[in-house]
Amino acid sequence: MTGDSFAHLTLAFGLLGNVVSFMVFLSPLPTFYKVYKKKSTEGFQSVPYVVGLFSAMLWIYYALLKANAMLLITINSVGCVIQTFYICFFLFYAPKKARIESLKLIMLMIVVGFGLIVVLTRFLANGTTRVAIVGWICLVFALCVFVAPLGVLRQVIKTKSVEYMPILLSAALTLNAITWFFYGLLLRDFNIAIPNVLGITFGVLQMILYFVYKNKKPVSDEKVSELEVKSVETAEPKISGKKDQEIIDVAKLSALISAIPVVTKINDNTNDVDHDHLVVEPHVPNHTIEVAA
Repeated sequence: MTGDSFAHLTLAFGLLGNVVSFMVFLSPLPTFYKVYKKKSTEGFQSVPYVVGLFSAMLWIYYALLKANAMLLITINSVGCVIQTFYICFFLFYAPKKARIESLKLIMLMIVVGFGLIVVLTRFLANGTTRVAIVGWICLVFALCVFVAPLGVLRQVIKTKSVEYMPILLSAALTLNAITWFFYGLLLRDFNIAIPNVLGITFGVLQMILYFVYKNKKPVSDEKVSELEVKSVETAEPKISGKKDQEIIDVAKLSALISAIPVVTKINDNTNDVDHDHLVVEPHVPNHTIEVAA
């Protein structure tokens, strides 16, 4: 492969990564539409968006220290704008307690965390050493972010249900990881390539689990069925015992007045028994952290 072809291929993967990452950044829009309709963020958290903003800022700082990383700067600059919009939108509609907690998280991650990384690397390191240190920080943080889907995988295996697995988002994140992996590989930048290997692995696992469990009956539904069966089985002996007692009572009454001709008739419809049905409505909680490297 010639040098020009190699450069064109690298550019192609970078541009594709920018497009897919932009789509991933827009994926929370339905969530914020729900927030707008409800006029409240109750049930949602700001953590994914603060983490997304921190990640985008970290990659921009890394790209500024490196050469030939303009595509990282462009997409993560867009990511910073979008994540900032999400956070401001969240803070506007959040209850007071959630707003305070979100502001504390922003101060901790963005002001203190990112601020310390910039200050310490600027004054305690220089040249290639600084690039290497920031690259390792980006790598470790990206690995931690990509480990987040383990919670989703555990929930799917435990419940045998993919109801709350966003398969389209999982597919988009997998494609995003693939494009950035090849972009990092072609640039020989393993700080970009290595974390996306983990992203590809977890993305493929999510899609495999989706196709394995998509037609499975959830465990919660089976528990409901078992409870209903037990309820019916418990009720049946009581009904049977009650009818037997009715027959015994009638027989005793017949014996007491045996001198008088009596015709005994048991009406089964006079003692209807209502069955109480137990209905359990299962509840399964979802956090995605959408991150574009």
